Amino acid sequence: MSSLWTPYGEEPVGPGAAPAPGGSPDGPPGEPEQLDPAELREMLARLATTPVEAIVTQFAVELQEICVLHLGLAAERPGSLAQAGLALDAMAALSEGLGDRLAPNAEPLRQGVAQLRLAYVEVASQGARGADQPAEDDSSS
Repeated sequence: MSSLWTPYGEEPVGPGAAPAPGGSPDGPPGEPEQLDPAELREMLARLATTPVEAIVTQFAVELQEICVLHLGLAAERPGSLAQAGLALDAMAALSEGLGDRLAPNAEPLRQGVAQLRLAYVEVASQGARGADQPAEDDSSS
C-alpha cells in the first residue's frame, strides 16, 4: 500500500486504504477532524525542522510515481498520456527550476526527469504507431 506525505502525517492511499487517525473518512485525505492543540504544535514543530529541500524532493518523487503510473496506463486509457505529461512537466519545473538548491537530490531528480522524458516519447510513439495501423477486418472471410 502506498502513502502520501501530508502536514498531518503519512496518509494511506489506494484501494481499501483506511483513513489515518485524525483524518475524516468523508473529507479529503489529511483533513483533520479535531486536533489536540499539543498534537498540532508537535506536528508543526516537526514540519518546521524538516528541510524544505526534503519536502520539495518528496513532492517531485510523488510526481515521478504519478507519471510512471499514467505512462503504464496510456495504452488502455486515452487521457493517461496527457496526465503523465502534466506530472512530468511539474517534476521538471521543480527539479530544473530549483536546480542545485535541491542538493543532494538535484542530480538524481534531473536524471529521473531525463528518463521519464525518454519513456514518455516511447509510449507516445507506440500510441501513434497503434493509431496508424488499420484495424483488422474480419469481413474478408
